[in-house]
Formats: sequence, structure tokens, C-alpha cells
Amino acid sequence: MPDKCDFGLVGLAVMGENLALNIESRGYSVAVFNRTTSKVDDFMAGRAKGKNFVGCHSLEELIANLAAPRKVMLMVKAGPAVDAFIETLIPLLAPGDVIIDGGNTHFTETERRTEYVESKGLLYIGTGVSGGEEGALKGPSMMPGGSEKAWPLVKPVFQAISAKVGPNGDIPCCEWVGPRGAGHYVKMVHNGIEYGDMQLICEAYWMLKLALGLSNDELYDVFAEWNRGELDSYLIEISRDIFSVKDDESGEFLVDLVLDTAGAKGTGKWMSQLALDLGVPSTLVTQAVYARSLSAMKDARVRASKTLGGPSGTYQGDRDEFIEQVRQALYASKICSYAQGYVQMQAAAAEHDWPLQFGPIALLWRGGCIIRAVFLERIKDAFDADPGLENLLLAPYFKQAVEQSQTAWRNVVTTAVDLGIPVPAFAAALAYYDSYRSARLPANLLQAQRDYFGAHTYHRVDKEGTFHSDWLRLRKPPE
Repeated sequence: MPDKCDFGLVGLAVMGENLALNIESRGYSVAVFNRTTSKVDDFMAGRAKGKNFVGCHSLEELIANLAAPRKVMLMVKAGPAVDAFIETLIPLLAPGDVIIDGGNTHFTETERRTEYVESKGLLYIGTGVSGGEEGALKGPSMMPGGSEKAWPLVKPVFQAISAKVGPNGDIPCCEWVGPRGAGHYVKMVHNGIEYGDMQLICEAYWMLKLALGLSNDELYDVFAEWNRGELDSYLIEISRDIFSVKDDESGEFLVDLVLDTAGAKGTGKWMSQLALDLGVPSTLVTQAVYARSLSAMKDARVRASKTLGGPSGTYQGDRDEFIEQVRQALYASKICSYAQGYVQMQAAAAEHDWPLQFGPIALLWRGGCIIRAVFLERIKDAFDADPGLENLLLAPYFKQAVEQSQTAWRNVVTTAVDLGIPVPAFAAALAYYDSYRSARLPANLLQAQRDYFGAHTYHRVDKEGTFHSDWLRLRKPPE
């Protein structure tokens, strides 16, 4: 064991433990601390036994065991705990040392903390870490931002532990994102897109189950086939696997025994709220958040189901053809979801003066994270071809893919409406596409209404300037 460790990690919950083991497995020595010190002892006697770790019972001991410049990563619950650890660490550290927050933190907190920590002569990184427990252990996607001078200090470690992609498997899914809160913002958008992806997949599943009556074995085969094509992704893969799992006790398919109420940790809601602040239409994540909210109203839905009527039935057309139409609808909707996520990142970059590199961001998500998919290579190619691309829907590949899927996409949404099957994300994606491709929208009437009742003024299509009309005086008298 060297006199001083290469890296320090605070917080030994499962994510923290796995990340520490990942770092050590890449040849680095790691000092670890947990507020409940018995957790440190258990870790050292268990998973860390015989490995290059130093277990510490105080932050002072942790810092004393780190080589300069010290690098301390916090894997603790987002919120006040992060601030508390920062306040305790600052007097223990020296200029040039780095504090890293690896939690799911709101980007505004990272903006504030970066400025504060830098004012103390230290460096700060807020990094998104995606991939769950398995990713933390075997290779996550990492999205670091904050003090740019800190990046060279942590780059070797971060890129060593991150997932790898590319023809030779040597491109790390970790690169510097931008200053201050940029890293956590990009991680939030990743999570928002994840919300949309999951909701779209669930709607596809529900259409196949209700409209076609597919069994879980048949659903497994469909998703397995989809995972061999354009939809090849981690979420399609695990959905396929879920359809094959049976409950040990009852022998029934486990997915059918899971209560239909979905939880959320808040990052999808953050993205939706921030989209509203920026004035960008991130409708897919918003619908996905609302879908989870509706799912949580289980008792109310059960009561309503006994009172409220609507259509029901099954699809009467060609089964295999409709399965293919659902696949195409899913792919087209997915394109719209990512298009919205990128538009929001572009707006945020302009708002906060972040030099985000949109093609490389797609590569950060290519491996290790929850939304990893072959599809992301297409996004990288699109921004390589046109770094100023206004919307993914305008890139030749995506434009053609959506155009080819339109007929199927519209039929799936229409069929869902006819059969009374809720597909809020599919419908929102299609409405976004139809709105975005429309040179004119009915907002002229909306603005006229606003001017009528509130004198909010309006612009005209035939001449420059700002106008207000006395609509009441000019209106046709009622007969």
C-alpha cells in the first residue's frame, strides 16, 4: 500500500461502494469514509479485503491519507448533506485540491457550489454518473462539469473507470462537458430522455398486449427482434428480459404481478420545469412525468374504472403488420424525444453560456448509461455533419426515418384512440412533429384573444411593428 492514496471517496452506499471498487480495479489506491463508520469497517472486511483501500473513520483521516492535489468524491444524498460535507472539507484541503459531487444534483446547486468552492481557492466538479449499480461497478457514463482546471486532475481516473465504446472499445463515455453546472444539466437531460424512452416503450408494450393480445412469451420474441434493429438499446434489451421472468412462488410471469404505480426521483420533473422556464417544448418528458403521476393514482383509477365508460376491443387488422407499425411509431417518437432533449440543451447552453459539444455528448451516452443505444451514433454523425444543427428532425437520416414511419405512426395513434388505449407520449411526439413542420399555427387567434382581454399587443404578417386593437369596438355586433 502506498503512503498516500490516489483518490478519496465519501459515502459507501451501493453506488459509492461500487464506484470505489471500480476505481481500485483500474490500478488506483482509494481512501474511503462513511459517516456511519461501521459501514467502513464492514466494507474493509468484506468487498475491499485484500485490495488497495484505506478505511477512514473521519474526514481528517481521509484527507491525511490522500496524495496532493487531493481528489475527494462525494457519493452522498443530494441536498444539504453535500453542503455539510463541503463546509467540513474546505478547512482540511489546500489550494488546488478538488471536491467532486457525484450525486443527482440540481444544476443550480452545482453552479452555486462551484463559485463558492473556487472562492476558497479549491476546485469543484459536479458530475453526472449514469448506469445504476452495475454501471458504477463495471463502467458508467460520466458527465463532469465545474472548475475546468480540475479536469486534467481527474481525467485519467474518470476515463479509466467509465464505459468504453467504439470499434476497438477504447473510447471512454466520459468527457468534459462545460463550466459550473453544465455536467449536472446534461445528466438531468439524460434522465429526462430516459423518462420519455421508458414511457414510449411501455405504451408500445400496452398496445401489443391490449390491442393484439400478445402473451409474455410473444412479447419477448417481439422485443428480441426489435433489439436486433434500429431500436437496439439497453432499455429494449431489459424489457425483453423482463417478459421472460417468472415468480419463484407462484410460477406466474413476474411483470404481471408488479403493481402499476411508477415512482420517480425528480430529475424528469426538473427537466420539464426548466423547459418551461426556457420556453422550449419538451413535451415527451412532461407527458412521461404526468403518466407516472397518473399511475400513482391507483385507488382513484380503480374507482373511476367502475364508473367511466369508453371503447374497448382488439385490433382487427393484420397482426404482424401492426407489430411493425408499433415498432415504427416507437422509433419515430423516440427521435422526437431526443430532438426535444437536444433543443433544450441548446437553449440552456445559450442561457448559461456553456460551450456544450452536442455530438460528443451523444457519445457519452453510447455506453454505460440507461439510454445507451446504437441510435446515439446517428446523433453524433448528425452533429458532426452540421455542428449548428437546429433540430435533429432536420438531419437527413432522422428526417427520412420519420417520413418513412409516418403512416404507421399515425395509424398506431389512431388505433389507440379508437380502442381507448392511452398513448400520451406517442400522441405528444406526433403532435410535436406536426406542430414543428407547420409554417403556421393557430397562435394568431390566441394572441388576438390576449390582446382583446388584456391589451397584450400583437405583431402582423403584413407589416413591421407592434399593434393593439380595440377589438370590442371593431367587432361585428351580435344579432
